[in-house]
Amino acid sequence: MVIIIIYLLVDVSMEETLGFIPGMENYRVKDIPEEVVFEDLDSVFPKALYQMSLALPRASAVFISSFEELEPTLNYNLRSKLKRFLNIAPLTLLSSTSEKEMRDPHGCFAWMGKRSAASVAYISFGTVMEPPPEELVAIAQGLESSKVPFVWSLKEKNMVHLPKGFLDRTREQGIVVPWAPQVELLKHEAMGVNVTHCGWNSVLESVSAGVPMIGRPILADNRLNGRAVEVVWKVGVMMDNGVFTKEGFEKCLNDVFVHDDGKTMKANAKKLKEKLHEDFSMKGSSFENFKVLLDEIVKV
Repeated sequence: MVIIIIYLLVDVSMEETLGFIPGMENYRVKDIPEEVVFEDLDSVFPKALYQMSLALPRASAVFISSFEELEPTLNYNLRSKLKRFLNIAPLTLLSSTSEKEMRDPHGCFAWMGKRSAASVAYISFGTVMEPPPEELVAIAQGLESSKVPFVWSLKEKNMVHLPKGFLDRTREQGIVVPWAPQVELLKHEAMGVNVTHCGWNSVLESVSAGVPMIGRPILADNRLNGRAVEVVWKVGVMMDNGVFTKEGFEKCLNDVFVHDDGKTMKANAKKLKEKLHEDFSMKGSSFENFKVLLDEIVKV
C-alpha cells in the first residue's frame, strides 16, 4: 500500500493500470478507494493504510479471508514480503443450515421454492450504505420492465423511495423485504444473480454459491472487488459508469440471463465455487493454513 500511495503522488491517468505490482495488472488507479486517490494522505483512511503497511511486515503471521486459487500471483507476491501469509476461507461459507433452523422471518425461502432454477435476481447492498434514491427508482424500473423474478433486501426507511404502485404491480414477480438470509439464499437452486455493492463478504458469498454478480460499487474496497469480478475472474458485470439507470440495469440483467456472456459468467462462477470447496477440504490450503494460524496463536 505504501508503494501505491507514493505512486499516486505522481501525475498519472486514472485509467493507468497497477502493473508494477505483481497480480494487480488488471486493476486501474481509478479502482483504488477515492479516499486514497483524492484526499489528504494525512487523513484518517490513508493514514491507517500507511500505518498498516508498516506493521504487516513485522507480524508473525498475516491471514486474510480468501483462498489460494482466487488470486495466485498476488498471493505469491505477498508471501514473498511477509513472514507468514495465510489465506483462510470463511467457515461460514461452507456451513449448511436446514430450513427449519434458518432465520427467515419474511418467507424468502417459501417464495424462492416456487421459482425455476437460476431465474431469480437477489438485490442487496450491505448494512452500511445504499445507492441514492434515484438509483433505487432505476432498480425498481429495471426489474419491473425486465420481468425477472427478484428478492430485494431493502431497509424499511428506504422503501419510501420506490415508485408509486411498484410493490402492487410486482406482487407476483418478486418480494421486497427489510432483511434476508443472504448466505443461504445465494445457495438456493433458484438463485440466478447477486446484485451487489461488491463488498468482500458479499463477493465471497456469491463465489461460494457459484452465482454471477451485477455490481454497483459504493465505497472502500468495492471498486477493486468489482474489477476482479468483471475483468479478472469474469463472473459478473459492473453497471456502466458505476450508476444504476433503468436501461443500464436491464442490459446487465439481459447479459446474465439471456446472452452468451451470462453462460460464461455462470461457468466461471461454478469453477471458482469448486475451487473454494476444494480449498476447504481436509487436504486443502485453507485447512492447512488454519492449523498454522492456530500454532502461531498458541505460541504467543
